[in-house]
Amino acid sequence: MDKITNLNSSSLEQENVKYERQDRVSTHEEKSSTDSSSELTDFIEKKGKYWISIKNKSFEFSQEHLISALDVSAYILNKLGSMTTMKLQKLVYYCQAWSLVWDEQPLFRENIEAWANGPVVRELFNYHRGQYLISSVVTGNPDLIDEITKETIDAVIDYYGNKPSQWLSDLTHMEDPWKMTRIGLSEMERGNRIIGLDIIAEYYGSLPPQN
Repeated sequence: MDKITNLNSSSLEQENVKYERQDRVSTHEEKSSTDSSSELTDFIEKKGKYWISIKNKSFEFSQEHLISALDVSAYILNKLGSMTTMKLQKLVYYCQAWSLVWDEQPLFRENIEAWANGPVVRELFNYHRGQYLISSVVTGNPDLIDEITKETIDAVIDYYGNKPSQWLSDLTHMEDPWKMTRIGLSEMERGNRIIGLDIIAEYYGSLPPQN
């Protein structure tokens, strides 16, 4: 598995703060983060696969696993169009999460860090740094994504894609992977701890469809 070197330089810390502030600007997208059980049930069942609970599973990348978070981002933007960078980050995170559950493998190779405003892929952040809205990721190649993987991404964006960026950020704050990774840190304290794939898979894999 590729490892991202933890960088604690002041410049990266400043960019972290900048990113948190820019995506907390009030927009027309902001609204309540109340979820719908029936919508979640439909979403969970969309893939039509048996529901499994994942425990103590080790996820590793094969040499053939060439998909990056930028490829996934390019695909999402092609489907949904322009959005805030914070929303894109959260959609990419949920694509990774549900790929671990449904397909039992990581979707992309980059790590996800638990920043103050939710899960963030640093490589994607470095690409859109300084932007509030983003409409394309020219360095991403959606053609590298196979049809099975596209089904997973499509299911994710069908469910989460119409949600506002702040709604998605708030949702990740209520879920265990982000909360567990940031134990000991205050709500808005800077941090770059990596959210483990095992933690992500176990949490989302433990959410059974509602009867």
